[in-house]
Amino acid sequence: MQLSQDSVRAASERLRGLVRRTPLLFVPRGTLREAPGALASLEGLWLKLECLQVSGSFKARGALHAALCLEPAVRARGLVTASGGNHGLGVTYAARTLGVGARVFLPSNTPEDKRHRLRVAGAEVVIEGAVWDEADAAARAFAEAEGRAYLHPFADPAVVAGNGTPALEVLEDLPELAALVIAVGGGGLIAGSALAVTPGVRLFGVEPAGAATLSASLAAGELVTLPAIETAATSLAPRRSAPLNFELVRERVERVVALPDEELRAAARWLWKEVGVAAELGGAAGVAGLLSGRLDPGPGPVCAVVCGAGGRPGPEPT
Repeated sequence: MQLSQDSVRAASERLRGLVRRTPLLFVPRGTLREAPGALASLEGLWLKLECLQVSGSFKARGALHAALCLEPAVRARGLVTASGGNHGLGVTYAARTLGVGARVFLPSNTPEDKRHRLRVAGAEVVIEGAVWDEADAAARAFAEAEGRAYLHPFADPAVVAGNGTPALEVLEDLPELAALVIAVGGGGLIAGSALAVTPGVRLFGVEPAGAATLSASLAAGELVTLPAIETAATSLAPRRSAPLNFELVRERVERVVALPDEELRAAARWLWKEVGVAAELGGAAGVAGLLSGRLDPGPGPVCAVVCGAGGRPGPEPT
């Protein structure tokens, strides 16, 4: 599949009626006045609420689009993936939509609530390895041995095209968009967004400092594998990205910043307190980038993608 904005538009058509067109919520200036970082200087902030997507995150888009692109006979044998939780939920949603089975390999650092949600949704869950990369190796081996379709969470072109559809919707709803801020794990969402947005839109990424896969790769000028993962934001925690994602980010993303978990938690609390939106740590990463003061989105409308749902954040630390 040759990837372009047309690929994202085609994915949007395939997904029509099968996933939600999530809201674009405006946060007015009065809510931002006392906020730290870049937020206080904005005339307002737009939030793309992918936390309200089916399965709880944007991942349902890429997973279902990739499944729809499979040959029916291949798809019928069942879907296999490895996930930190959200992509597995997306693949399970795709499997239920298409009437096939799903087997999801999870690393041992996957939160228990996501394991439970996967089982309730009908996935066959396998715990393998300490981090996503180890679960991924097991998933690939199983899919090859059993002749089943393996859906990569971020390096599959069909997944990337599907994951670009939230940014496409933002542009359709907000044609004057100036900057888009996105959470980064393996890079599937930001790579798809890089395809979707028009050249004049500035694109920024935010990843956990304890899983700064793309920041390290950009600094090195090539893909690198992190020696370890040290973040509670397990939805954004592969040790290595992929060539497809790395090249799109290097060509089209203005800056990727890495933030400590404390700043991700602060953003999740801010979203709940000021906006009433419950986001997991990874889902709040885009907002964290603006609160941190390390990103300057410049003039014009700014949107952050809230990409994953979470429970109500805990109280402020004392």
